[in-house]
Amino acid sequence: MKRISLNGLLIGAALTCTLFASCSKDDEVDVAYDKDDYKYVGQAIGNMSADEWYPGGRLGTTDNTGSTCYQDQSPAIDAADLVEAFLKGEYMFEHRFQLNSKTPILTGLGPAYVRSQCIDCHPGYGHGKRVNSYYTKQSGNGYLLVIYHPTGGANSNDGPYITEVTGMPQTNATSPFLAPIDEDAVKIEWKEITAMESGLKMQFEDGERYSLIYPEVNVDISAFRTYPKPSNLAFRLESTIGLYGTGLIDAIPEEEIKKQYQLEASHGVELNPAMWNKDKNTWAGDPTLDKSNGAYYRLEDGTMKVKRFTYAMTRASLQDGPGANAMWNITNVSRSDRPYLYTTSAWAEAMSRTQSVINAIKRDPKSPYYADGTEEGIRKAVRNLLDPKTNQFNNPYHNFKPDMTDNNFWQYMVWHRGLAVPRARDLHNPVVQRGKQVFMAIGCAHCHRPQWKTGNDNMWRPAVLVSHNLSLPKYPNQTIYPYTDLVQHRLKMKNDIHGSWCRTTPLWGRGLSRANTGAEDRLHDCRARNEIEAIMWHAYSKEGDAYKSAERFYHLKKADRDAVVKFLRSI
Repeated sequence: MKRISLNGLLIGAALTCTLFASCSKDDEVDVAYDKDDYKYVGQAIGNMSADEWYPGGRLGTTDNTGSTCYQDQSPAIDAADLVEAFLKGEYMFEHRFQLNSKTPILTGLGPAYVRSQCIDCHPGYGHGKRVNSYYTKQSGNGYLLVIYHPTGGANSNDGPYITEVTGMPQTNATSPFLAPIDEDAVKIEWKEITAMESGLKMQFEDGERYSLIYPEVNVDISAFRTYPKPSNLAFRLESTIGLYGTGLIDAIPEEEIKKQYQLEASHGVELNPAMWNKDKNTWAGDPTLDKSNGAYYRLEDGTMKVKRFTYAMTRASLQDGPGANAMWNITNVSRSDRPYLYTTSAWAEAMSRTQSVINAIKRDPKSPYYADGTEEGIRKAVRNLLDPKTNQFNNPYHNFKPDMTDNNFWQYMVWHRGLAVPRARDLHNPVVQRGKQVFMAIGCAHCHRPQWKTGNDNMWRPAVLVSHNLSLPKYPNQTIYPYTDLVQHRLKMKNDIHGSWCRTTPLWGRGLSRANTGAEDRLHDCRARNEIEAIMWHAYSKEGDAYKSAERFYHLKKADRDAVVKFLRSI
């Protein structure tokens, strides 16, 4: 079968006819899986290989398929004798940080912060849940605000982030400070699609209906406690994804990711020009520059690596990206390799002008912001200590010290890199096997590439780990099945993701989301409440990069649609 662009995939006619005629329209598929499937684990059966039972490879897969499987340590943790460190890292993830905690490992929250507890964003260690109000203390709410200056109209997807608040906007603060944004003023309204831009109907050809919803977000300008206040704003929501298996993604060799880009480029796929230089058929950007640019991200020690993490493809290493950054910027807990606060100059200036803040500090001579006790001295101290331009630990005004020890940071990264992927389920089931066959035939695997192989896993490590000779779990030479090409595409959805380009999200383990998190919400802002809605959002616009595959799904008989869903819930 010849493959060309995502919108021009050609399917072998004989295979297509066989698939679409294989079931009667009255066939029904039970999406539950066989609890006795352990009898077949590790066996090649039908169109499933033996390896596919272990999506994270032998070093990265847990046999647990229950309601706690997202939390499991990988066999690599046991192999490296890192269980104790893993459990300490887990403790930090699951408990609330405070400004001054009786438990030293949990101290240092604020002065402004996004969440005080990591697990609030990752319920059951999984994908965040869809919510109706932006209340960050609501368990399971994994939303982050995206606030930017729209460049293509009042509500376009594209434009630079505002600078008055942090890139991950903070809606909480420790006393006596006020949050940079009053989250009570953040309004989320869920709207229903009444017609597909592509022209497809809101029901399948057999009459079964589906519905699609999307969020509109607005924040009143009065909510911003910054000086100056921002203007010309647009808003989006982005939710967290599951944490498990992230270490395995980190272990995929950079050269293999480059081959995937080259493969898609050779098939006419339009790639993000910020990541890929079409004319030179290589990464965009210059790795010799001393700053992040194009596809390259500058790590803490100056090493330049190609980005592979986050929806917007903004980070290159798990050890200097997701997890490592989150433990700093979500809680604002400082450490020796992050010797400054995650704040903005505009918030620092606003707090230095807020009389209630000055009055509270004036009553507390022990406050690090007290200075000489005069209002002018306190204002100057607040401005200098909160402003990221001046709040380095060597600032003469500064009497802070890192909140998190190097050892605690290491333990947290052992935990983050050591989370296992749950094993696949029900792969012996003929319906699951048919679902895989259909999934491949209609072109879903062009973006959701099933298999990768890790390399030697010579991971980059930050200096604080290298200097203390602290090791992390490794995943060398593993065959893994994350179902992502690690490339960005555009779906062209209503109120689409900021920046338009979105990295293909891994599908492994997602079928266990309800058991682990209590919800099945999918896509970057949780707009899809199940697999069917997620797929049909791919068909919203004919301009979307995955439209043709989603259109083929739309034309499937119900039994084949159900088979695809059952397959997705099994991997």
